[in-house]
Amino acid sequence: MHSSSISNLNSEAKMTHIRFISTSTIQSAASPSEVTRRIELTPWDLQLLLVDHIQKGILFFKPTPSQEKELKGSSVIDHLKTSLSRTLDIFYPLAGRLVMVENDDDKTSSFFVDCCNLGAQFVHAMIDDLTVADILDPIYVPEFVNSFFLLNSVLNYEGISKPLLAVQVTELADGIFIGCTANHCVVDGSSFWRFFNTWSEISRGNNSPTSQSPPIFQRCFFDGIIDFPVHIPFHPNEVSSEKSIPPPLKQKVFHFSKKKIAQLKAKANAEMGTSNISSLQVVLGHLWRSVVRNRRCSANQEVHYRVLVGMRQRVQPPLPEEYFGNAVLLGKVTATVDNLLEHGLGWVAWQINKEIASQTAEEVKKFIEDWVKAPNIPTLSGTASNALATGSSPRFNVYGNDFGWGRPIAVRSGVGNKFDGKLTVFPGVEEGSMDFEACLSPEILEAMADDAEFMEAFAS
Repeated sequence: MHSSSISNLNSEAKMTHIRFISTSTIQSAASPSEVTRRIELTPWDLQLLLVDHIQKGILFFKPTPSQEKELKGSSVIDHLKTSLSRTLDIFYPLAGRLVMVENDDDKTSSFFVDCCNLGAQFVHAMIDDLTVADILDPIYVPEFVNSFFLLNSVLNYEGISKPLLAVQVTELADGIFIGCTANHCVVDGSSFWRFFNTWSEISRGNNSPTSQSPPIFQRCFFDGIIDFPVHIPFHPNEVSSEKSIPPPLKQKVFHFSKKKIAQLKAKANAEMGTSNISSLQVVLGHLWRSVVRNRRCSANQEVHYRVLVGMRQRVQPPLPEEYFGNAVLLGKVTATVDNLLEHGLGWVAWQINKEIASQTAEEVKKFIEDWVKAPNIPTLSGTASNALATGSSPRFNVYGNDFGWGRPIAVRSGVGNKFDGKLTVFPGVEEGSMDFEACLSPEILEAMADDAEFMEAFAS
């Protein structure tokens, strides 16, 4: 048996030893007079009712005894609970619930966030014999990582009865994994990591965080475009409970160094006679070409790449970075297989660049107005087999999340919103580098490892 397979198997076998020690409800201590009680959901938020929660987590080495003493005498778990409660004083909607109102006059429903302070869920778990190396060393991300997250397979609309934030802190033999699950109708990646950054800053002793301005919950941007609440033809009893069984998929983390990204970027820009192709666009193009090459699709088949584009700075007037909620549009790049593979990397990266550039303030306004007239609430099962999609961003501050005993050593995501072709991007540990968590069939991942043109980006 291949040694990496043995490594994977040994790690998976340890999964059986997970112990759930305690479950708590963490509430905000903010006074009701300081709280905006009702926060409207926008078309950006509502289109996510039928997909999974955001699930992202970070891995640390365990604090040393001297570091643990510095946590003001409390255990790591108690310290994290206390600092989470203080963070919820600022991000108080995450301690609330969704409310669904049935509109009898037009047989529709409306949703909003009720900042009712029913609380976030906090679970303490342990896997005594699992090490940091068991997570990081295998070729593929071990499946037990999914057990580090709560609310697996729960759709966002279920926030009417389930917490909008659920945190699981899993203690390992030599490490700690902090896994956060947040309702995607309430936060996008930008809001999610701002919450995480504020929590870690409070945890390491700054009770009034200075690096993060407080979140902004108002929906002023939509004034004059749409009226709230938005009425949508949504009825929970019509949501199919059947879960499609996905094909066997694996996940592999591809690490692109700062140096290799710079080389790919220079090559792509030179091919197109421009300097506008970004680091992210060129890496997306490099990955897309390899996946399509190794899926061996017919030459004239259309393939798609769906890219989430952050809209805070693209709308007019720009939304503040502190805007709390979703502010993303889904761009779609389409090409035929022969076009994608016959043209160079520069051409492919340029198609991605043009699609992202086309997401203008006018497009946003049109999307919002059109969506309200004909709401579209997609499901994950509608994802095409000939498509790739990238979520998250290399710009998020992942490795600055020091909770008081050192920086994280890795980031991983949960099973939420995963399908064949999902590529999740994170910043790498080294500044300027990127990590892509690629969810694909084992056959494609193996073929990519043998793809000389693709793997040249990882040669030392």
